[in-house]
Amino acid sequence: MRDSALLRMEHVSKSFPGVKALDDVSFTLRHGSVHALMGENGAGKSTLMKCLFGIYSKDEGEIFFEGKKVDFQTPREALDNGVAMVHQELNQALKRNVMDNIWLGRYKQMRANEHLPFLSEKKMYDATKEIFDKLEIPIDPKARMDTMPVSQRQMVEIAKAVSYNAKIIVLDEPTSSLTEVEVEHLFRIINMLKERGCGIIYISHKMEEILRISDEVTIMRDGKWVATKPSNDITMDEIIRLMVGRELTNRFPPKQHDVSDEVVLRVDGLSAMYSNLKDVSFELKKGEILGVAGLDGSGRTELLENIFGSATRKEGRIYKNGKEIFNKSPEESVKNGFAMVTEERRATGIFNILSVKENTVIASLKSLKANKFLLSDKKIRAATNNSIEKLSIKTPSQETRIRALSGGNQQKVVFGRWLLTRPDIFLLDEPTRGIDVGAKYEIYQLIIDMAREGDSIIMVSSEMPELIGVCDRILVMSEGRLAGEVDADNTSQEAIMTLAAKYA
Repeated sequence: MRDSALLRMEHVSKSFPGVKALDDVSFTLRHGSVHALMGENGAGKSTLMKCLFGIYSKDEGEIFFEGKKVDFQTPREALDNGVAMVHQELNQALKRNVMDNIWLGRYKQMRANEHLPFLSEKKMYDATKEIFDKLEIPIDPKARMDTMPVSQRQMVEIAKAVSYNAKIIVLDEPTSSLTEVEVEHLFRIINMLKERGCGIIYISHKMEEILRISDEVTIMRDGKWVATKPSNDITMDEIIRLMVGRELTNRFPPKQHDVSDEVVLRVDGLSAMYSNLKDVSFELKKGEILGVAGLDGSGRTELLENIFGSATRKEGRIYKNGKEIFNKSPEESVKNGFAMVTEERRATGIFNILSVKENTVIASLKSLKANKFLLSDKKIRAATNNSIEKLSIKTPSQETRIRALSGGNQQKVVFGRWLLTRPDIFLLDEPTRGIDVGAKYEIYQLIIDMAREGDSIIMVSSEMPELIGVCDRILVMSEGRLAGEVDADNTSQEAIMTLAAKYA
């Protein structure tokens, strides 16, 4: 007899050294439904799904898939049995093309002849094109991955999961890198999969999305199950209360900082060598939080990279406190008092195999010396401990490898690293990407505190409510050009979107 549930996970527990990541968690997914999994960073959402997918081996509990008890030992085994997972942090072969990434590990299916070891590029191209056509994804199968924006790479990963004809697809923060248009496209794909009877497990911190796309919501906190409710019977405020264990009356802290008339940064006619960034000019004042809005490909990230020296500038001048500076490299920019939190945390933000301690102090080693030649372990530990306490970083110890931390806690480590360099201009590219609502509030408060202390911040974000709620002014980019500027306290999302589409 067919089980009424597609998936049942019963009393699952999982421990790592120094922390119990899952504590007696149960979860049920029904046929043809979207079940949202919510919780703060470190609540255990991704760990639970990794136990299902065969990345982690659970310590206790049972998993039933279509009524049959399963215990996948590897992701490959999970995929072969109809369970696919799109991870929050993309892990792709960037030097290979799209179709290589789609069929990686399944090349046998793409042989020209089953008796010969040679691949048929035509067969692989046609199979990839067929998948993309069904999903209405306009991507060239022969395009190399490292030439594509993060949003398109994310859609490739989603298409790859669909290509397995999986009965269960786990989507871990699938829209964190997608534009609003691409989010709508993803929702159409999800509805198509639902009609096939596929079950979707949807992990996200974006509550508006959750309430719109999901049928049921399960909330976790501190590795434990808290509640499961139909999406129609739960409100955003109730989700927040269950997630954080307390009332969170405001999404954004009050803007308790004063913006000086003093101009600390002036950018004149900035154009990039290898992107569409063209002739951008603006000023940043002392104690100001300056937002940067725009659609994907509008030049937001490129603007920060050219200011910080991690991209090649073609034209333009940068003045700090009235004096021209050049910022030809990140190293020179750090010396000039700049810090940058990058958008792609895993690719350009963290050193995956190093510890929390090493990731925290790596940009400020010169100030942590015992003498001319040796580092002071005491200073390093003290600096790391101060960062952990100040930013409420959840980690078993300083020696824990950063890859063992949740995405939000990894991001906090990156913030802590730059705070140790004592910059006065912060460049933040999607600083709350993949971070839960409680941790977001802490990051917002940290940004506002920095502004109150006289630091200046330029903040790129895809979330317009975030820009309006935190920033003083907002620059709007369109097709590499500055389309306009708005006062954050006297604007709307519609006004920002109108400017964002100005040159499109």
